[in-house]
Amino acid sequence: MQRRESNIVDIDEMMNERFGAVGTESRSEFRKEAYNYCVGQLILESRRQESMTQAELAEKIGANKSYISRIEKGQIEPGVSTFLRIIEALGLRFEIVKPMTYALQPHNVSGYLSDVDTPAYGSSSKAVKSSK
Repeated sequence: MQRRESNIVDIDEMMNERFGAVGTESRSEFRKEAYNYCVGQLILESRRQESMTQAELAEKIGANKSYISRIEKGQIEPGVSTFLRIIEALGLRFEIVKPMTYALQPHNVSGYLSDVDTPAYGSSSKAVKSSK
């Protein structure tokens, strides 16, 4: 039997080679660019689902079309207030959820639930479609 070459790649090694080790300036810059791109794509997809043009979204939030374009391309990161105005204009809502960590206290019997039933640690946030 002939042995085939492996196409398996160590992602950590690849990321280190391409973008520098974790904690370096080049890796931090890559993470920021990747984050901006992801935020932009979320806004783009939400805008398209609403059948809204960039110009219409810009008008709703008091900006111009080129600003929306740059956000969607990941070229810039919108400030928090702008991001929240965009979310609202797209019919979404932003939630900050604090998990129920009391269940993990030793005196609470629900702290003995399985891992599946146990609340996640830390805070989380998400944008979800509002049911207006």
